[in-house]
Amino acid sequence: MADSTRRRARTDTPPRSLRAGTVAAGALLAHTVVNASLLRRARSDRAHPPARRVSVLVPARNEADRIGGCIASLLAVEWDDLEVLVLDDESDDGTAAAVARLAGGDPRLRVLHGGPRPEGWLGKPWACAQLADAADGDVLVFVDADVTLAPQAVAATVGLLDDGLDLACPYPRQIAEGLLARLVQPLLQWSWLTFLPLRVAERSPRPTLTAANGQLMACTAATYRKAGGHAAVRDQVLDDIAFARVCKRAGLRAGVADGTAIARCRMYRSSDALIAGYTKSLWSAFGTPAGAAGVGALLWWLYIRPVTALPTALARRDRAVVRTAVLGYGLGVAGRVIAAVQTGGRPLDAAAHPLSVAALLWLTARSVIGHRRGTLAWRGRPVMAGPAERRGRRRPT
Repeated sequence: MADSTRRRARTDTPPRSLRAGTVAAGALLAHTVVNASLLRRARSDRAHPPARRVSVLVPARNEADRIGGCIASLLAVEWDDLEVLVLDDESDDGTAAAVARLAGGDPRLRVLHGGPRPEGWLGKPWACAQLADAADGDVLVFVDADVTLAPQAVAATVGLLDDGLDLACPYPRQIAEGLLARLVQPLLQWSWLTFLPLRVAERSPRPTLTAANGQLMACTAATYRKAGGHAAVRDQVLDDIAFARVCKRAGLRAGVADGTAIARCRMYRSSDALIAGYTKSLWSAFGTPAGAAGVGALLWWLYIRPVTALPTALARRDRAVVRTAVLGYGLGVAGRVIAAVQTGGRPLDAAAHPLSVAALLWLTARSVIGHRRGTLAWRGRPVMAGPAERRGRRRPT
């Protein structure tokens, strides 16, 4: 009888780590709600800001089959004094010719031919640096070739600069098609809505308090020069986040905004492309392999462990553990629903949040292993380490 009573007492209270994880997930959900209410928004109905010359800069490498939507949208942008520069970054698929055809002789658009990369530069930073050197606008707007803009997008983006940001990154609506993309892509916006105090991060020089998105990124030409341009991030895989950090170190304000009303982006057209894209960069997202392991453990504890605790708890009819695990799962899903509603995602996909986190952990492990083996590549080019990573890398034996 006493043993039975002790067994019931043990199962009436969920494990401390499970309870702590549920409390932490609840706190993060509350933070997500606050962040969503404070999130800057690039408004498509914004009044036209004071006239100034804007240079829209598009780096393009082997984009002939998908740059059409981007070019068409840029030429439909409502802005009086506009130039569009597209840099063909040593493509071998006819990207330059495709862009020239799409331009139809529009004098606002010029195609530039990129030069060979100097030693120590990665491809995208070098392409962006060449574009910025050729631009003569007061405002520089960097746009990826897989992004399409609304006609009011430039006005809305410049408006964010007028509102006090020195570097503005309106986050486009992410178009996710296919199972893996629907699992992984929504985590981009969810991550900074959940973990980053956005308004504090804009002012803080701390590298860990930084969010950015190079799909659509704008600053004045003076800001670009003050931060050191892309030369300051020449060897960084996540050059957008790195550039935001150098801006903040220069005393400038950098941050993200909700850009779902003004821009759309489909980053990857297949699961293979998504795997390759995340694998080439995730190793850099957390600083070091130890940092990646720490973040992975945190995400597992918060969002996967509640689900893994359920089968055993159900088999034992341990109602306290079941209630705690279901609550923990629900809190994670609720945060994803809020992020989806705010950023134009699919709220129903939030039900698979533990699977999303598991997919991210797998991609992160794949990326860290590939980085340590020196096998990472993107668009036919090796992905090299930056100075900090090179210093911490062990010599091969």
